[in-house]
Amino acid sequence: MDSVALSEYLVLSAILFALGVYGFILKRNIITIFMSIELMLNAVNLSFVAFANYWNLLEGQVLVFFVMVVAAAEAAVGLAIIIAVFRTRQTLNVDRVNLLKL
Repeated sequence: MDSVALSEYLVLSAILFALGVYGFILKRNIITIFMSIELMLNAVNLSFVAFANYWNLLEGQVLVFFVMVVAAAEAAVGLAIIIAVFRTRQTLNVDRVNLLKL
């Protein structure tokens, strides 16, 4: 059986990260921006796991676990903020949400 090369994992990780950056920069919906950040975190996790597997080390996979914990906490807090913003402003468009203005 042929295994997948490290470079193929890194190319996939770069593509996922680039899609996340695209969504973060060009989209105006808060939910889309939030999903783009999660996609970038998962792209980094993929590269950590690929390098850990390539060098036969466990530290990369442990680091992925910590990134996943931080992403879960970020998801919980981020969704709470998104719900609060939607309840007060009735929109999820970033351009129309000005929390510092009354």
